[in-house]
Amino acid sequence: MTAYIFPGQGAQFSGMGKDLYHTSAEAKGYFEKANVILGFEITEIMFEGTAEQLKETKVTQPAVFLHSVILALTTDNFNPDMVAGHSLGEFSALVANKTLAFEDALTLVSKRAQAMQKACETNPSTMAAILGLADEKVEEVCASIDEVVVAANYNCPGQLVISGSNEGIVIACEKMKEAGAKRALPLPVGGAFHSPLMEPAREELAEAIQSTSFSKPICPVYQNVNAQPSSDIETIKSNLISQLTAPVRWTQSVQHMTADGATSFIECGPGKVLQGLVKKISLNVEVSGL
Repeated sequence: MTAYIFPGQGAQFSGMGKDLYHTSAEAKGYFEKANVILGFEITEIMFEGTAEQLKETKVTQPAVFLHSVILALTTDNFNPDMVAGHSLGEFSALVANKTLAFEDALTLVSKRAQAMQKACETNPSTMAAILGLADEKVEEVCASIDEVVVAANYNCPGQLVISGSNEGIVIACEKMKEAGAKRALPLPVGGAFHSPLMEPAREELAEAIQSTSFSKPICPVYQNVNAQPSSDIETIKSNLISQLTAPVRWTQSVQHMTADGATSFIECGPGKVLQGLVKKISLNVEVSGL
């Protein structure tokens, strides 16, 4: 069985999607449609923009989504048995399995990005990668800190990203090192994604999701919130809303996909980050990219 997986924020690079735009008339059509929906020339930033311009959340999220989804929609014989996406990538996965229409998903991604950026400006916060420490130990250290600090991304065994207030992350990094972490690296991100500090964004996105049309998927999506396969529309909506303030259970998602028969994982989008993570989670599967 083949699982298609879709990356999230952080996979972007200058020039992303440019070859696709120039070699496929179908892809070009999607990109031009995106410029109209977003109200600005995102293609210019994707193809020629600086790393700094691409890093802005309201640009990054639609850019990664577009590259991933257009690649999937213009690939011959695209026939997933299951899909999953890392954080933002879950929206890409939901277009790939036909739960969401391209236009509706792009509109939601844009709203999500703007709501998250606004939440970050209201509550200055950040994230850090903790390497070489068991998940349980990371959770224990987070719970011992008075500030808001939570486990945010279960990326692979020995790699967990934490999220929280600026002061909380500084304290947590020191405590993680004391607890035996090989490294505790603050990340260059705009805020504490997948933490309670994203609650204002979650509320804003919930309203948009509830008013968007969802269709019966052609295959299950393994969702970040619980790492379980979902085909029920109301469950998918609920999990998508919860995702903003809940951790990304990527390790568990890949484990469940493998247990359910996935033998091949194909990353669809910019970069190879997810391919590297899958190789560390499941040793006996094929891993590649589109």
